[in-house]
Amino acid sequence: MILPPICGAIQTFRDGLELRYICSFLGLAAVGIGSWCFHMTLLYEMQLLDELPMIYSTCVFVYCLYECFKHKNSINLFPIVLLCIFSISVTLVYLQWKEPVFHQVMYGALVACLVMRSVFIVTWVYPWLRALCYTSLGVFMLGFVLWNIDNAFCDSLRASRQSLPSGIGVVTQFHAWWHIFTGLGSYLHILLSLQIRSTYLKYRPKVKFVCGVWPTLHVEPQKAS
Repeated sequence: MILPPICGAIQTFRDGLELRYICSFLGLAAVGIGSWCFHMTLLYEMQLLDELPMIYSTCVFVYCLYECFKHKNSINLFPIVLLCIFSISVTLVYLQWKEPVFHQVMYGALVACLVMRSVFIVTWVYPWLRALCYTSLGVFMLGFVLWNIDNAFCDSLRASRQSLPSGIGVVTQFHAWWHIFTGLGSYLHILLSLQIRSTYLKYRPKVKFVCGVWPTLHVEPQKAS
């Protein structure tokens, strides 16, 4: 959630792609840094540094995905203002009403917008991107399921770790898996969004794997005819 998105932002900058995609990668990295700080300290201020960037970065994801079929470097102020109002409103309400469910519902609404838009695009526009889209969604949803299991059975899971070898017990840390899978799912979503945008602009996107494992996207502009 930190180093790969930073590398992605650098590569996106080198490829000369739009600022919104650099912000997407940096937004994910900000969530990772905030989450890191919160889990190290368990301070309320660090909790906000974890949770509020989730809203802000996902707003950037929404803008990128809903504006992917526009002219190069075009800026649509209406959705930007709308998403800013949404982010500011959620922040002000959450600072006054410290209810985690409120944050979860607002974040879920943004994710739902991404899911609907992604499925529409890979169903009707670029069906060859279905594998990347559904992998991203599947990995993210797996993290979400494990997070809910951890919430529901936290006491039982803690008790079971007392009788398990440490190497096995650590695997039952489902909250940790939530961070891993949602971070990976979000990273893959940014790659999907970049792939859609670069394809529309008639660039030549290529997926390359670092060490044969980690996916990165390299984009080459269309050659002049």
